[in-house]
Amino acid sequence: MKKGFTITYEYGDNLYVNTTNRCDYACTFCLRHNQTSNGSIYNDNLWLEREPTKEEILASIEGWDLSKYKQLVFCGFGEPSYRLEDICWVIDRMKERGTKIFTRMDTNGTANLIHGRDTCPDFAGRFDMVSISLNTDTAEKYEALCRPQFPGSYKAMKAFAKELRQYVPTVMMTVVDTIPPEEIENCRKICEEEIGAVYRVREYIKD
Repeated sequence: MKKGFTITYEYGDNLYVNTTNRCDYACTFCLRHNQTSNGSIYNDNLWLEREPTKEEILASIEGWDLSKYKQLVFCGFGEPSYRLEDICWVIDRMKERGTKIFTRMDTNGTANLIHGRDTCPDFAGRFDMVSISLNTDTAEKYEALCRPQFPGSYKAMKAFAKELRQYVPTVMMTVVDTIPPEEIENCRKICEEEIGAVYRVREYIKD
């Protein structure tokens, strides 16, 4: 697969930030495991020849006219919370310079496992929304579907989402519409009744 150095890219009304290709999951549905795929549905090539520095991330973001976008989304072709400290640094510098834009992170919700500490307070005052992939309704199905690196990832993800509500205005949890209707309903109950988050069913887009 070819590699490039795409740090930021447009999709719809948002500007996306690709900070890392590292991921602690090996999801069965992920385009990363398609050897013919260099990128995603959003961009031709999101494989990084190396991780950008925090200064390079900031410079790439500020190279765009941010007034054009509704949201600045830290997502990309990996798990962005690996770069949480650098992302927080970037957002802090932007705020110091008076930049105002809605900020979001799309994550699998395992930042606490990745960093070995409670990271939820780091999100306070920096993110307007965090979107977490719930994916399915039981730990057993989750393990088979997402193949996480860390034991107990399903439980940790849900605990992270619940705590994060103290620090972030909107915590959203998502599933893809390929799962059975009863599973979608079970996930809704987990999200809304157990976690207290906003629930979203996403359309699956293969390519």
